[in-house]
Amino acid sequence: MRYLTLRMVPRDGDGFHPLGRRLAEEPSLQREAVHHFEHLDDGTVLLLAEGSGDRDRYEEIMSSEPTVRDYMVSGEDRWMAVSQFESNGTLREILEWQRREDIVVETPLRFQQDGSQQMTVIGDDASFRALYEEATSLDSFDIEVVETGEYTPDADQLARTLTTRQQEILSAAVELGYYREPREATHEDVATALDLSSSAVGTHLRRIEERVFGALAG
Repeated sequence: MRYLTLRMVPRDGDGFHPLGRRLAEEPSLQREAVHHFEHLDDGTVLLLAEGSGDRDRYEEIMSSEPTVRDYMVSGEDRWMAVSQFESNGTLREILEWQRREDIVVETPLRFQQDGSQQMTVIGDDASFRALYEEATSLDSFDIEVVETGEYTPDADQLARTLTTRQQEILSAAVELGYYREPREATHEDVATALDLSSSAVGTHLRRIEERVFGALAG
């Protein structure tokens, strides 16, 4: 398993999203990191982000930003915020990568001072080539390769090599006893719990095992 770190520079004056531009231009706020992001079926983005500074000013911006559907903040000087907001073309193109089964985006994502975004993805050389070709064909941002190499995960990083769906399936399999000795659950049991077909569960578990054991073996 390998990693690829990319640097993306938006060409539009609004950056990756108008909300991000407003937050970046506010001197009383510091955007620290994105810990989770997900492109929902209704076209909105669900984001868990970390920030610091003037929380009241942050809430003023979120309340007045027309693209924000909802948000919640916890903490004082350094806080965590969950928000749901409408996507735009640039952000949608980036978030669609997360739906690719053969690519996993490593979090947290750290904000860059110059407005660019650095992102590390985990996969193999074939998926990286396809991703790079797709990314360089887009008109909304410039992209450059920062570094690439063999991926050596720690315990937290290992979980992040799996997609959200794969983590859900693995958790169900473990909870139902699929990996106990003797085995207490079958593909059919996991499939029933998740409303999937048995063949789909089998395919997912084989890919999960390949990815996890491949990472452990280096």
